[in-house]
Parts: sequence; C-alpha cells; structure tokens
Amino acid sequence: MNKTAVESDPATAPPSAEGVDKSNARVREMFRQIAPRYDTMNHVLSMNIDRYWRYRAVRRLRYEAGQPVLDTCTGTGDLAISMAKHAPKDVQVVGSDFCHAMLEIARDKRGQTEKQGSDIDFIEADSQSLPFKTDQFQCVTVAFGLRNVSDTVLGLSEMLRVCRPGGQVMVLEFSRPTMIGLRQVYGFYFQHVLPRLGQVFARNDKAAYEYLPESVGQFPDGQALADRMVAVGMERVSFTPLTFGVATIYEGSKPLEGPEKEDA
Repeated sequence: MNKTAVESDPATAPPSAEGVDKSNARVREMFRQIAPRYDTMNHVLSMNIDRYWRYRAVRRLRYEAGQPVLDTCTGTGDLAISMAKHAPKDVQVVGSDFCHAMLEIARDKRGQTEKQGSDIDFIEADSQSLPFKTDQFQCVTVAFGLRNVSDTVLGLSEMLRVCRPGGQVMVLEFSRPTMIGLRQVYGFYFQHVLPRLGQVFARNDKAAYEYLPESVGQFPDGQALADRMVAVGMERVSFTPLTFGVATIYEGSKPLEGPEKEDA
C-alpha cells in the first residue's frame, strides 16, 4: 500500500538530527555558490526524475479560486512555477527563500512563464520566520528544502501557522528506500558517486554534494517525519513514497476552528 495514514502520539517524534551543520550562514552560502548550476545538476543527478516528483506533488494540491498559495524554500522556483501553471489564474502563487542568488534565477524563470498561468511573487524570507499573516494561504508547500532548515519542527510550525484552517500542507523530500538491494545501491550512489559528480560540475568548495547525502541520511523520513507533522498540530497526515521510496510526498491539513469545524 503506497499511501500510509498516520495517527500518532507526538511523544513518538524522534529527536532532531545531529552532526550536519545546517546553520543559516552555511546553507545560504552553499546554495549561493551552486545556484548557477543548481537546476542542471538536479536534473542530471536524478536522471530527470525530479521533474516527475514535482509533477506528482503539484497534481495532489487542491486549489480554491481566489486564495493564495505559498511554496517555502522555493530555491530556483520550479515547484512554484509548476503550481502557477496548474492553479486557476486568480490564484496568487508566492515563493519564498532566504538565498538571494537562487531567487534571482527563479525570477528569471518567472519571466518566461508568467503568461502561462497564475501570477508568481518571489520573496526573500527565512522559512523559520515567515513574514506572512497567520491563516493566509490555502496551500503551503516545500520541495527538497525542509531538510536544509536548521530547526525542522520550527519550519513545519511556520508552514502550519500561515496555512488557513482546513488548508493543505505538503512536503516533498528525499527519503531512503526500504527495498533490499535498492537501498544499498541508493546508499552507494549518494555516498560515493553523487558527491564526486557534483563537485566536477558545481566546482563548489563548500562540498554541497557531500552535504546532500549527509542531510538526507540524518533527516527523518517516512513515519518519523509524519510524526513531526502530527506533533506540530497537523491533521490527516499521510505519506506517499515515490520511485521505490527515493522521494516521498507528505500531506497534512490545518485543523478547522469554530463553526466551520462543526459544519465539516
């Protein structure tokens, strides 16, 4: 069964991962350095499967006309742009990221696609302290960025805060396959092949593609991340593995309040 429903005790959520330097300064500088080659490297190293993963995520979003949506840790804007293409034209799409260099690339892409769908606004902001009102967005997403947030729980809490009651929170993130054989091959590729290829193409002295397997390896996935979503207050949390578990879509909703909850 691909989709797993979750009803968990917050006390079962695992402790924060340790051992990977995810300080704002380090992560921002690392992505600044690799920004010009970031998209090419992602497509090459994933054999273009990352496009499919984003497509699957966007198709699961439930849009309501006239209500804005937010993509946090938007990077170069791929998910936000895809959301804008599929959402009703009166849905405002906002992408936020704390790396200016990545946002500059996202804004360049926006110019090539702005006539194909909804408007997109890219804003420089820290995902741990979003500059938006509470209950503002009907959908709040993050793709391959939550593991880079130094405080995972705070990042999830902020996503939930700015989501409106009854709204959708979605996380698309790398995960570790459980299938025997594939798990070992995947681990070897991430630990030994990907960092070397990344360094050849990215020429990054901060070893961004050594950071990638470290951050994935120590980031909670599957049930562990779902537990954290439940712990911050999300309801109806579920997760759907993609490509034999190499990536996973996590979904939750913000609880309804007051009369709306009684009518639901």
